Amino acid sequence: MRRTAMRKIEQQMIQAIKDGKDWKNANTEVINISDVSWVYLHGNHIATVYSDSVEVFDGGWQSNTTKSRLNAICDAFCISGEGIFQKNFDWFIHKFVGQAGESKVYNVVPFVNGYIFA
Repeated sequence: MRRTAMRKIEQQMIQAIKDGKDWKNANTEVINISDVSWVYLHGNHIATVYSDSVEVFDGGWQSNTTKSRLNAICDAFCISGEGIFQKNFDWFIHKFVGQAGESKVYNVVPFVNGYIFA
């Protein structure tokens, strides 16, 4: 999966999650409660970041911005190569499932709210 460079707002969002600090800038917000980060875009919940997993949601809008925020979170907290992509207007999950020799193996499944990368 090829992605564009992370936006500054996404870098700040990731840093807030790593630091366990509440943060808000423009349309994106991070709220930390008991070592869990809740991420919002336009007031809609799009991700929950736990110490050992990431739960993703589309917040009701499968927009490029939502996908970009989720992929920034996946880049920082999931296994390399995991994330969300779009094909023919539909969203999909790209999930690491194992190793075949030196190659990583991924499954592609339709996006569902509440999907957990663990």
